[in-house]
Amino acid sequence: MTGSYFLLSLNKSHGSGFLLKLASCFSQFTSRGGSTLLRGVPGNPFGSMQMRIPSFFQRQPSNVESSSSNGKPLKIDMDNLPWDPSERKPISSYHPSQKDEIRRTYLLRGPCQPQGKKDDFPQTQVGNGDKLRRFNPKWYTEKHGNWLEYSVKTDKVYCLYCYLFHESGQNDAFVSEGVRCWHKKDEKLNEHVGKGNNTFHKRAVEKGEDLLKEAQSILACNGNYSQKDRKEYRMRLSASVMIAQGLLNGGLPFRGHDESEESLYRGHFIEFLKLFGQMNEAIGKVILGNAPGNNQMTAPSIQKDICNCFAEEVLKKIFEELGDDVFSILVDESRDISKKEQMAVVLRSVDKLGFVKERFIGLVHVKETTALSLKSAIDELFAHYNLSLGTVRGQGYDGTSNMSGEFNGLKTLILKENSSAYFVHCFAHQLQLVVVALANKHLEICKFFEEISKLTNVVGASCKRIDLLRESQRERLQESGNQEMSIARAGDTRWSSHDKTLLRLLTLYPCVLDVLEYIETSAWDDIHKAQAYGLQLYVKSYKFVFYLHLMKYILGVTNLLCVALQRKNQDIINAVELVRSTKEEL
Repeated sequence: MTGSYFLLSLNKSHGSGFLLKLASCFSQFTSRGGSTLLRGVPGNPFGSMQMRIPSFFQRQPSNVESSSSNGKPLKIDMDNLPWDPSERKPISSYHPSQKDEIRRTYLLRGPCQPQGKKDDFPQTQVGNGDKLRRFNPKWYTEKHGNWLEYSVKTDKVYCLYCYLFHESGQNDAFVSEGVRCWHKKDEKLNEHVGKGNNTFHKRAVEKGEDLLKEAQSILACNGNYSQKDRKEYRMRLSASVMIAQGLLNGGLPFRGHDESEESLYRGHFIEFLKLFGQMNEAIGKVILGNAPGNNQMTAPSIQKDICNCFAEEVLKKIFEELGDDVFSILVDESRDISKKEQMAVVLRSVDKLGFVKERFIGLVHVKETTALSLKSAIDELFAHYNLSLGTVRGQGYDGTSNMSGEFNGLKTLILKENSSAYFVHCFAHQLQLVVVALANKHLEICKFFEEISKLTNVVGASCKRIDLLRESQRERLQESGNQEMSIARAGDTRWSSHDKTLLRLLTLYPCVLDVLEYIETSAWDDIHKAQAYGLQLYVKSYKFVFYLHLMKYILGVTNLLCVALQRKNQDIINAVELVRSTKEEL
């Protein structure tokens, strides 16, 4: 659920106004009765997630339908459907209620494969040279024969499965205009099938195989239940969807530490569902303990499925907004708390109004951090969402060799496929690398920051020492009137965080000396006394004070530049000017 939760809670205020929204939802449930869940909640009390319950259960396909698909279904003679691939209408032009029946008819009929001798097919000059080539009917019996179709009218080959399950955004010649590849038959057919298990073609084949299993269809399974059972099931599912929508909108956790019936609090999801039942009697009669044991719609797997559905709806809106425009890709990888390597993918584009938009697409688990492994993961992600590397116009990674390597890096592998996908190393990251490299190259500065790290660890080693620091600071605050603060620890990956540490240390300098003197005289361990004594000598030295003021000024200048470079509305010309002015100031 991590990727879906992060996607839905991005750019939202976590938990703000959630109880007020939930109370508003309860009030509408109480006033409208149990049927409210079936109709959806007017006004959408859960904030900016504009998706009501009917739209969730009755989503229309993303592709554009013809007039017949929007109104009542037209009567279609299944026995007289066009046989030649070039004469068929797009599957999206049929009414949604008739699509599966049409697909099943074509699948049972099989691909269009006119028989005859090789000499019966017309010759065509294909490729370079004067040699004439033609279609060979023996290809029907080879490994691609289960989907390969031949059109006598256009003298081209098509794909049956990709035609039947054509996805929005998929641009494949085997579906629309056909392919004449007599001189490179194996190469073109293998390229259409693709590598891996997540290609357009292989997903279409799986859908076709599943469609022929009528016993597993929703209609067959749903017909085994009564109208009352179906209505109760829909109410349970609707309640679970509404709870999930509110929790996701507030960025709140779903599950509790103890979800057993004896627990005082079983987690947000179940507890809010219980409140639904208490506020509405019709809902309370069909949820939790009143529902069948295997049909309560509260299992963690069902919660994740609902979250994934919302995530897909959000991504659908993102890709609709993106359309066929070009975009840049931003990628970075890091380990999560379970020691899994996760790759985060973000798309950066400019909308029709000229505003820069950055959209988080998802987290992808990668077993290795090699360039080939990352490239393969990006290919699978793009294939899943019908994106193309051909529309990428920019790449943004860090400076590691596997990402931005000149010969085998990820940016080089993508550039081989699309020479227009220019790579730009993050200016802020480059700046941090420069500061770190120069600081480590100067031995005294390197030692200075090591002592700073040791100082923050010693002063903040226990609650008693932190209280001493606050008490010493409180006496001085009464005289100066400034705000109370503590020593900030510097981050390992953000060198600019050292600027904050030095500023705090400069302000708390006399208070830090008081704590070190106390540790030197009152610590029970001689090692701690010696450590405080050594730090006290170094902190009082002229060298420390000089480096403290010097690095405070340098990091202050570079930190201002780092913050400016990370603004979303920053352009390349202004960024170069900022770098130039910073160099002059230094």
